[in-house]
Amino acid sequence: MDRQLWRQFPQVEPELNALQPYLLDAVNLTNRPIHNKIVALMASGGKFLRPGYFYLFAAFGQPTSPAALRAGAAALEILHVGTLIHDDVIDQSPTRRGVRTIQMKYGQKNAIYAGDFMFTVYFDQVLKSTHDVALIQAHIDAMHKILTGELGQMALNYQEDAPLDAYLSEIAGKTAELFALACYQGAVLTHAPQSVQANARAIGVAIGSAYQMLDDILDYAGDPKKTKKPILEDLRSGVYSLPLLLALPQARAEFHHYLKKKQAMTAEDIQAVRDLVTQYHGVAAAQKLATEWTNKALALIAQLPNVPARADLARLTGMLLRRDH
Repeated sequence: MDRQLWRQFPQVEPELNALQPYLLDAVNLTNRPIHNKIVALMASGGKFLRPGYFYLFAAFGQPTSPAALRAGAAALEILHVGTLIHDDVIDQSPTRRGVRTIQMKYGQKNAIYAGDFMFTVYFDQVLKSTHDVALIQAHIDAMHKILTGELGQMALNYQEDAPLDAYLSEIAGKTAELFALACYQGAVLTHAPQSVQANARAIGVAIGSAYQMLDDILDYAGDPKKTKKPILEDLRSGVYSLPLLLALPQARAEFHHYLKKKQAMTAEDIQAVRDLVTQYHGVAAAQKLATEWTNKALALIAQLPNVPARADLARLTGMLLRRDH
């Protein structure tokens, strides 16, 4: 699934097509090598899911300044890219979307500064989209949740007994919060009905949670040519994601034989863990849970006003569960 998916949503596609050059214009760093790497990352195939959900929820509201909406959509994508740059440092990822990462090319220090720079551009776009103090506070609160979610992941690294609730709490901050912000911001900026605003965040959390679960599934069962990232990258860095967490209780001793090695795990060890996860139905169980969260999102979407955007929201959300990259 790439940006071509928006061809199926003609009321959103023109806005997202116009967003790409706007984003490249908004990110203007005097350090040209880093600037060029950020531009390459932003142009290398992001799905624009968060801006897309933003515009779909905006369709429930009143006519609003296109410039304000574009800035609001840009803020979401810029925040997302900033977190990706930091993620690549944390995970020591060599590539992202098929592009060599900043930290691999120019070192961790410069990558951290590049991610921080993106956060300043994010807030600049937020202020271009609104002067509503309550909505600006919502952005601050969302960023707080995202960062504390990332820090919470650190406490779970290499934890073979991590409970499922801890995983759900971690992804609620790490991934789901940005989807929630996208949905909520689209509704609030356009003064959508209060019922839409009230449901927007819950819908975003359910969508984002299901999306992260599927990401975790693809880490074990995906095709790296399609996902554009190495398989089992999380396991290599000590992140025990959903398929492993669901399989672990079935054979703790077998898994521990490999997981106890932590950073010293070989490629063969990692492959053995992957085989065990499949053997003990971790991927299948994770797919079932992702389906439950997707169905939760669809049930909430069904409660929205019956306008064309509602059907598009349901169709897009259903497509996310079936994606293979």
